[in-house]
Amino acid sequence: MINVGIVGGAGYTAGELIRLLVHHPKVNLSFINSTSNAGNKVTDVHSGLYGDCDLIFTNELPFDKIDVLFLCTAHGDSIKFLENQKLPSTLKIIDFSMDYRFQRDDNDFIYGLPELNREQIKHAQKIANPGCFATCIQLSLLPLANKQLITSDVMVNAITGSTGAGVKPRPTAHFSWRDNNLSIYNAFTHRHVPEVKQSITQLQANFNKAIDFIPYRGDFPRGIFTTLVTKIDLGINEIQQIYKDYYKNEPFTHLIDMDLDLKQVVNTNKCLIQLQKHENKLLIVSCLDNLLKGASGQAVQNMNLMFNLNESLGLNLKANAF
Repeated sequence: MINVGIVGGAGYTAGELIRLLVHHPKVNLSFINSTSNAGNKVTDVHSGLYGDCDLIFTNELPFDKIDVLFLCTAHGDSIKFLENQKLPSTLKIIDFSMDYRFQRDDNDFIYGLPELNREQIKHAQKIANPGCFATCIQLSLLPLANKQLITSDVMVNAITGSTGAGVKPRPTAHFSWRDNNLSIYNAFTHRHVPEVKQSITQLQANFNKAIDFIPYRGDFPRGIFTTLVTKIDLGINEIQQIYKDYYKNEPFTHLIDMDLDLKQVVNTNKCLIQLQKHENKLLIVSCLDNLLKGASGQAVQNMNLMFNLNESLGLNLKANAF
């Protein structure tokens, strides 16, 4: 069994992670750390786990009792946490924040996008789990980058559910503001753009075009729906074959012919992609669940790879029928 610890256990992604891990056949959930909820039942915060989890939040960190540590901490907090802890040399780490996603000389984390870095993940000790928008956009573009085909700017529009803003209350996350409403934020400057570019250049080293990303706040709780437009001279059949070849062995990323909607992916670890050609423009439509394939589901997928398990283990989740 894999003994697991979680730090930052009170947020949305932590709740989804706990839901996955308590039902994972190879996992023993050893502790869930939350300084603000220490002593409270996990179900006091994540009430959907009644009957599944009887653990109590702790402010202790018994690293010697675990094999892997999940950091469900805010951006900027993970690096502070790790700098102030003495960890066992064999402990594996999967970090949800953006603190270690970018390559640099002092960073020994592997970027945890299995469709890009599967072999490195298998042998990694530390994983930087990708961002939710970044995952959806990257999976939309990797097959083209792999064939050196992104030769013009990419226009991206993507809408995300309110859980993407985290559990901490803020004006744009309140139901009364978000319901029946729509807005954009961080147009052209979203922090996931450099993350996407880093992955594209990993496959297409000469990539130097713009990714013009306009993110939207949606009036629904979970899911990401993305449209991307770029120019390409190939015909639709040839482009579709490129995507089919790239994703032919992927358990969670699928090219489909039908029109997409969020309900096809919510509560699953899937990313679905549809392609359309309009004269010389390629429209790429993609969607995923921001809390699963965009966060906790992908983290469990990474854990499975790190421990030489079937990467789908514990992740065969079904979308809602209605």
